[in-house]
Amino acid sequence: DSTTFSALGILKMDYTPQELMVAAAAREIHDGEIVFTGMRLPLIAFALAKNLHAPNAIGLFECGLMRDTPSPELLYTMGDPPNITGALWATRMVNVMGLLQQGCVDLGFIGGAELDRFGNLNTSYLGDPQSPSTKLPGSGGAADIASLAKRLVVIMAHEKRRLVERVNYITSAGYGDGGDWRKRVGLLRGGPSAVITTLGVLGFDSESGEAGLGSYHPGQSIESVRAETGWDLRVASDVRESLLPTEQELA
Repeated sequence: DSTTFSALGILKMDYTPQELMVAAAAREIHDGEIVFTGMRLPLIAFALAKNLHAPNAIGLFECGLMRDTPSPELLYTMGDPPNITGALWATRMVNVMGLLQQGCVDLGFIGGAELDRFGNLNTSYLGDPQSPSTKLPGSGGAADIASLAKRLVVIMAHEKRRLVERVNYITSAGYGDGGDWRKRVGLLRGGPSAVITTLGVLGFDSESGEAGLGSYHPGQSIESVRAETGWDLRVASDVRESLLPTEQELA
């Protein structure tokens, strides 16, 4: 599952698809931002950004934690003891979620089982909600983050069954049915800015709210990404190969 990059036959770097996604996610974090980190890969992306280019970023965790330094130990969940020890603020969930309502959160990371062409996410049901074929974990804090953060980044596997024309159920709102939908329903800020997948990175058109391919990962192509997308994926005029993780990022 690893890819080897060779430049001029001199430098070789081995990295996993997950490491490529973490590096791409870390680059979405800007210095000084308040970031809802979420679980799994975003936990590592926050630590990477703090160590390399965003030393003043602040991490929020919906369990009620705020950190100005990444955990010194590996985390499996946001509530692990190493994430609590040394936290800047260990409080109640309502206080952390209240920062979203106040418009204080610059960026939020979430994942989903399904995502559609306008960035809407489903983590609730597959099939008819009245009689679903599969019950998924639900929202957690994802709907709040998608509705109230200034921008949203989604991290997920890229498969045709998961990137669909229209999600079965909207758990976390993207751009609804497109255009000015968020404004019409009272979501006055935010929306998805990027979807980082196992095959590439999608961006969103500022007018239509529709997702489009911004970059494809090494070993992929426009055609291979479109083949695993459940709608006619538009392609950015400046589409390119995704940036590789640097030696420093991998370390």
